[in-house]
Amino acid sequence: MPQANQVHSLSIVDRVRSVWTKFLQELDVKQFLLLFVFVFVLGFFFAKVEIQIEGSEGWAASLPTWRIEQHWLLTLFWGGRAMTGYHAWVFTFIGLIFHLPVFLMGQWNWKIEGRIVASVMLFWVIEDFLWFVLNPAFGLARFDPINVTWHRHWWGGAPVDYWFALGIGLVMMANCFTEKVDKPGFDEPV
Repeated sequence: MPQANQVHSLSIVDRVRSVWTKFLQELDVKQFLLLFVFVFVLGFFFAKVEIQIEGSEGWAASLPTWRIEQHWLLTLFWGGRAMTGYHAWVFTFIGLIFHLPVFLMGQWNWKIEGRIVASVMLFWVIEDFLWFVLNPAFGLARFDPINVTWHRHWWGGAPVDYWFALGIGLVMMANCFTEKVDKPGFDEPV
């Protein structure tokens, strides 16, 4: 009986290895890295903009905007943070901006949408983290639950939202670069 379990577990390991190998062979690494770097650059610039807007008061604490501090939906979807008018408009704007290429190119499919959603998820993690790192009022030394009270749930030295968004975003983005998408790329004429 132990031999049958051992053979079964080896076949599962072999299947996982086979799927992983195929995934890596099909991954368009160049396009994946180009998009990731571009999203990182966007996050950098928007972090600098938000530092100018918010200053040392994160999560729009000093901005003249409406706030909803407590609601069960905020706990479920927003990590327990307040919903502000500023964030409602900024999050919507960024989501729309990331969809602009769909309208410029006149092409859409689920792989492209996956890239967009993954890019938005990664953008917000990058932008938020860089807001702390680049902000003279914070810096990396103050990136902790004591000083960053609006991120209420932390794990592994970062807000829990970061880990979920990074994990899901990277998997989604990589998955969307495993097959050719019917769209012009950097190596194809438009």
